Amino acid sequence: MKFSLRCFHSAAKSSVRNNIVGFIGLGQMGHAMATNWVKKRVTDNLHSNEKSGFVVYDIDTSRTVSFAQSLNEVYSGANISVASNPAEVASASQIVLTMLPSSPHVKEAYYGNQGILSGLQTLSNEAIRNTLCIDSTTLDVNVARDVARSVKHLGSSMVDAPVSGGVAGAKAGTLSFLVGGTFEEYTQASPILALMGSRIIHCGDSGAGLAAKICNNLVLGVQQVVVGEAMLLGQRLGLDPAVLAGVINSSTGGCWASSVNNPVRGALPGKAPPCERDYEGGFLTSLMLKDMKLAIEIGKSTGTSLPLGRSAETVYNEVVEKHEDLAKKDFSSVYKFLERKSDSK
Repeated sequence: MKFSLRCFHSAAKSSVRNNIVGFIGLGQMGHAMATNWVKKRVTDNLHSNEKSGFVVYDIDTSRTVSFAQSLNEVYSGANISVASNPAEVASASQIVLTMLPSSPHVKEAYYGNQGILSGLQTLSNEAIRNTLCIDSTTLDVNVARDVARSVKHLGSSMVDAPVSGGVAGAKAGTLSFLVGGTFEEYTQASPILALMGSRIIHCGDSGAGLAAKICNNLVLGVQQVVVGEAMLLGQRLGLDPAVLAGVINSSTGGCWASSVNNPVRGALPGKAPPCERDYEGGFLTSLMLKDMKLAIEIGKSTGTSLPLGRSAETVYNEVVEKHEDLAKKDFSSVYKFLERKSDSK
């Protein structure tokens, strides 16, 4: 089957906009989330007369074409189309969901010449009012609030809905969505998010979901460093990694960074954390550094002292700047950085 961008145009003309969901950003997280949405939506359609569709866009055209082609072949009636820019997604979709790397990408997706806001402005007032934008990117809270104000000024609704659960949770459909927006917007977004996650938490007004996410990742970033330190120290004291991990995970030191994302091979028998595949397929160290920097910046703006956060941010910064191979691995590879640093002394 030959698949091309023309598929978007024919689909946009033949579909009813209020049954279309648009997804922008098909990286590791976005790809897994979008795949789950399609699978579950197609299943739902089999039990009803309602027909729906899906429009996707990523800056990497080959990624979007491959996504649409493969799922259209696997799921008959998936009705996935490829857009050539975010404006096309917005003009064709009643629900627009973005999952992007960081603040600049979100600003470009919304404010760019062919951005979401441009697409919304081509619609009727009624269509604009019926549009909901959902951003699951972890980004600066102030940027998120500015974008939400711009969307709402046009007449559409918007929530920030960053996620917790990582790539594994995205693939399993067990993500937690931390939602910021009015209760009405949260209620409107919940059925869509439920197709990709297991918990949907209303954290408060616009930006509150991001605030909760950044605080959570601050904890996670610190924990992953100290778990790496403890696992390295324990082995150098002669402890078996599996024994040490078992002690930590059943004691007061227990945490996700140790029980799920333990950085040492063999520490979690029967499980497959990123360390078992050379730290591939997880949350990139460079992205954890981004999140730690967000926390530090917000700490500055609110006058909040974050001594451990600053220390962990310094560690991740050194990993990314001096160990390019680890920057592109799962952030639990901070353990390898600690190991290298110890060996060099």
